[in-house]
This record gives sequence, C-alpha cells and structure tokens, in this order.
Amino acid sequence: MSALRAPFRHCPACARGSVCVDTRVFLCEHCAFRYYHNVAAAVAAFIVHDGALLLTRRAHAPAAGTLDLPGGFVDPAESLEAALARELAEELALTPLPATPRYLFSVPNVYEYAGVTYATADAFFLIECLTRPPLAALDDVSETLWRPLAEIDLAEIGLDSAREALRRFRGS
Repeated sequence: MSALRAPFRHCPACARGSVCVDTRVFLCEHCAFRYYHNVAAAVAAFIVHDGALLLTRRAHAPAAGTLDLPGGFVDPAESLEAALARELAEELALTPLPATPRYLFSVPNVYEYAGVTYATADAFFLIECLTRPPLAALDDVSETLWRPLAEIDLAEIGLDSAREALRRFRGS
C-alpha cells in the first residue's frame, strides 16, 4: 500500500500553499483550516453460479484492462447493501439481484484516482445464483467473464483489495 498524499496543494479556505499532513489530517498553518481525509466505503460482490465466479474487466483507470469484482464506492446517505445493488445495476444491468447478498468480510485498500489517494474499507458480499443471470457490460466494465474459482490467476486481478479478497474467499 502506498502512503496517503494530500488531496490538495493549497488550503481550500485561504488558498495559501502551506498545508501540514499528519497521516489523514490536513491542517493549514496560516488559517488553521482542518480537513480529515477519512476512509471511504466501497462494496464488491462475489457472484457465483455452479462453481464459477463472475469477474469484470476494468474499462478505466486505475488498473484498466485487468480483472476485478463488480462493485464501487458507497454514495453519501447510502447503505452498503443499497450501494451494492446500485453498482451491480450500473455496471451489469443486474436488477433485481438474483439472490440476497450475504456480507462476508472487509479489506482495507488504497485507491488512487485523479491524483488523490483514498484510503478505503472495501466490503465484500456473496451472491449465490441458481441460474446464470443475464448481464451487460456497462459503465466502468468493458467485459464480463465467468471463471471456475480454482482457475482464476490472481496476477490478472488489478486491485490489491480484490486480489486479497479472492485469496480469502478461496480459503473459506
């Protein structure tokens, strides 16, 4: 994991250039503006059918072209479950969900996007499908693939937290 970096170079309150960084607290030495760059929540799903796992190919940075689990960031005033349903609808046109998601575990992550480093807590859910649901590759997804769990090469998974989650999921 890379270290957190300031999300800005100038104070948002006074526009001066000096901002102290203390892991997640950014304090302007000139006007005492204080900003807490707290952890962002994200969700992802292990969607399984008949021993195969649904993987997506990332259409955009970070890690464009690599494999991933479907999911994304939780919006303000949204529960983890609602975020998962929204993300699966946006990325896969998967609505309604084929089964009730079951929470599994979370993994800390560092997500770099547009020059900002976000610390995230990625929550993983299991959706067990009786039949293979119809899907469409939308939004951040360029392709969907079903792979037997044992045949997934972890080196093809682009994000650290998804790779770690897949390790843990295989071990359970």
